[in-house]
Amino acid sequence: MKTVTFDICGMHCTSCALNIDGELEDTEGVIEARTSYARQQTRVTFNPETISVDKIVTTINSLDERYNAVPV
Repeated sequence: MKTVTFDICGMHCTSCALNIDGELEDTEGVIEARTSYARQQTRVTFNPETISVDKIVTTINSLDERYNAVPV
């Protein structure tokens, strides 16, 4: 397992954070997602043999045109 934190620009409410968590946790290979609207970040624990950091970024950014996720 691997854990990576992503900065996410473009979230405008706590529902955005919940939406990101739900979508990521439904994605194959993602074990856990914890998104903070206040920090504009998400921390994702995943299996790197199943999903890549690039795929996680693509998944987040596809949820809303305003989102811009970047691993830190």
